[in-house]
Amino acid sequence: MRASPGKVLMCPPTSYSIRYEINPWMSVKNQADRPLAVRQWKNLKGALERRKVRVELIRPSPRQPDMVFTANAGFINGRVFIPSNFRYPQRQGERELFINYFKRKKYRVVALEPSLRFEGEGDMLSFRDVLIGGWHYRSDIQSHEAVSGFLNRRVVSLELANPHFYHLDTCFAPLDDRHALYFPGAFDPRGEKLIREFVPSPIPVTSPEAFAMCCNAFTVGRVVFMHRATARLQRILSQARFEVEEVSTSEFIKAGGSVKCMVLKIPGTREG
Repeated sequence: MRASPGKVLMCPPTSYSIRYEINPWMSVKNQADRPLAVRQWKNLKGALERRKVRVELIRPSPRQPDMVFTANAGFINGRVFIPSNFRYPQRQGERELFINYFKRKKYRVVALEPSLRFEGEGDMLSFRDVLIGGWHYRSDIQSHEAVSGFLNRRVVSLELANPHFYHLDTCFAPLDDRHALYFPGAFDPRGEKLIREFVPSPIPVTSPEAFAMCCNAFTVGRVVFMHRATARLQRILSQARFEVEEVSTSEFIKAGGSVKCMVLKIPGTREG
């Protein structure tokens, strides 16, 4: 048995644009094609819905162009929502919008200390009975201890070591209870060792695959949604009984995000 997402939260890209530079992918000189971005977002939403995922929507704010990346909103465990404390001022306005949304949905909102930087599912992912947490660029390692205490769940902390992979979900993707994609070049030696310790069948990706955001993937059952997959990765995933569904996210990669960045998992039912 493995956890199914059941539902996800997405935010329409009505206000999406590249207005500032807070990671190495972003350049105000390399703007997203907004009509194409809207089509790509709708294609991802439709692809998820065809796989029976229920997509809930939050209203975008014209002042928050990165709100489309809902994975960074916070972390959900049962009916508890832990909102993010964004590192950069440019995104801090999103926090209250997501808190208000989950309050309206009757979630219990548990806030971290304001001094602790934490960016939700961007840096905290469930894998089996533990949480895998990334820290360095956006989240503080101390936030992992706080989340662990709130949820009574063990957090395995991995230090990120490559600024292009500033969030854990850009370089690590749990697929099921045995498999996870990861990019070795995004972690220090200790982090890579921990991945191999806790993931029974880790699948390393190459540098070109990582820079095509292959690890910023989202899995529904045995279907792995990602921007692009090489023939090599397609073969490996097929041997592990996964099906790859490619969903182009070129306009969002310009801001450093892809498939997983645009969905926040809302834990649901269980499936085999």
